[in-house]
Amino acid sequence: MLFYALIGISLVLVGITGLQFTYMFYLDRLHVERKKYLRELEAKNAKLNAELADAKNRIDMFEAAYPEIRKDEEVWAEVLDEA
Repeated sequence: MLFYALIGISLVLVGITGLQFTYMFYLDRLHVERKKYLRELEAKNAKLNAELADAKNRIDMFEAAYPEIRKDEEVWAEVLDEA
C-alpha cells in the first residue's frame, strides 16, 4: 500500500513540476513580447522626437522671417497644426 502512495505522490510532484515549467515558459514568452513592444515604443519615440525637432526648427525659421509676430499669440497652435 505504501508503494502505491509513493507512486501517487511522485506523479503529483511530476505534475506540479510540469505546471511550473509551463508557467516559466509563459513568463519567458511574456518577457520577449514586452521587450519587443518596448523596442517599438522606443522607435516611435525617436520618430516623434525627430518630428518635434523639425517643428521647432520651422518655428525658429518662421520667427526669424517674421519678427513682428509675438510669441504669446495663439498663432502657434495653428502653425503646429499645419506642420
